[in-house]
Amino acid sequence: MSLVVRTAVFPRDAVPVGELVGAYLGQTEAEKVERGLADEAFPARYAREIDDPAASFMGRRVLVATLDGTDVGLVVASTTPGGTDISRFWTDPLVRGRGVGSALLSSALDGAARPVRLSVWDWRGPALRMYLAAGFEVVPSWDDRPRLLCLELRSVPNRDHR
Repeated sequence: MSLVVRTAVFPRDAVPVGELVGAYLGQTEAEKVERGLADEAFPARYAREIDDPAASFMGRRVLVATLDGTDVGLVVASTTPGGTDISRFWTDPLVRGRGVGSALLSSALDGAARPVRLSVWDWRGPALRMYLAAGFEVVPSWDDRPRLLCLELRSVPNRDHR
């Protein structure tokens, strides 16, 4: 198994990033509709992220995971005056459980200003467990959408396991 996480370079990576963002948004919106949290499966406001990810994510760090030569995951990290925000975290369901998400998260956290903030839907148990294992803590919500958990990582995780 060959797993590589790279920083997206536009315009070269526009198509794979658009496809990965489209898969993330498509599944997320479908899950929200299933749970009665949204009325439409794919709001039009997301089209630009898929069609023009270079413009949509300008000034942000877009990381792409490639497994055995196929792009299978992505995460977007934004440096803010108060730290770092992580969004659009996605791993293709066909490769989950193979370390792709953990590799993306590790790469996103490497050198990221603290605190690092992200949100996750409460029904996404494996993702939530990964974030908690990485040292994130559930914090009071900055978002009023029901079932959306807000998490924060305040310090650099201790990687010294002696």
